[in-house]
Amino acid sequence: MGGVKAVTGVGRKPKVKPTGDTDFENVFNIDVPEYMNTMDQAVVMWNSIVPELLKRKVLKLTDLHNIEMFCMAYHNLREAQNEVVLYGVSIQTDSGRIKNPALTAVNEASKQMASFGAMLGLDPASRNRLTGTGGKPKENAFAKVLNM
Repeated sequence: MGGVKAVTGVGRKPKVKPTGDTDFENVFNIDVPEYMNTMDQAVVMWNSIVPELLKRKVLKLTDLHNIEMFCMAYHNLREAQNEVVLYGVSIQTDSGRIKNPALTAVNEASKQMASFGAMLGLDPASRNRLTGTGGKPKENAFAKVLNM
């Protein structure tokens, strides 16, 4: 059937238009949560992305859990990847060689980073979708060259 979705969740994501101010409080400064202090890689990521999000003035109180999850996923990714580097993609067990379980952790953390990063607008496609700046440019700089 034309125009009818056969499977829920399949298809393009709807474009989100900026609506201006929301009822959520803006965040102007936020320190690394205390419990993350033992997660070195999470702290590094927090200190990398939070200042950028604050600079854009897009950070809301309701975004903080997404930042936490993104940073923890980054920490898990780095820790698991270190395990893969140390022990290889397969490990020896009593029953033979098996896939290193750290590879599964790397895969899961990568997916989590992609998901939470998209919610925060940390990749070009989601940034355009969230800010509404994904429109086509008014003038093509190369059009004049092609029409010579």
